Amino acid sequence: MVLAKEAGSRNDRIVASTQQEIRRLARDGNALQPEAASSISSGLSIVGKIIGHGALTIFGHVEGEVRASTVVIAEGAQIEGEVTAEQLTIGGYVKGTIHANRVKLNSTAVVEGDIFHRTLAIEESARFEGMSRRNENPIDTPSAHPDQPLPHNRRQR
Repeated sequence: MVLAKEAGSRNDRIVASTQQEIRRLARDGNALQPEAASSISSGLSIVGKIIGHGALTIFGHVEGEVRASTVVIAEGAQIEGEVTAEQLTIGGYVKGTIHANRVKLNSTAVVEGDIFHRTLAIEESARFEGMSRRNENPIDTPSAHPDQPLPHNRRQR
């Protein structure tokens, strides 16, 4: 369990809320076993590619590609790059393309970029600027695999 530094602080509530979301996703069968869960703390910045097979919670800053089965981008977290997941919950800031079967934008979410999804839920007060495209297999769309060339009718970013 992650413990925040100040008891009763706003950070405690954010961590507790995110932990509840991870437990809910695990109960629903959308995440691997709880021991497969990883997190990037709020004091950490990563530049590069993150690839995992279980649940990943991001509290810090990531610049690059993020891939995992279940991704939770907590309030205050920042991602600049492509995010690919089966289940994605956003409470922080994302600038880049998203590919996920199930996407949920919490009320604190700010997304600048395109979302390719099977299902998309946007809470009131969330901010989203970009294109939303429903797709039965959003993870298998060509731009979700940067090593493969895009079809000629797609524009490169």
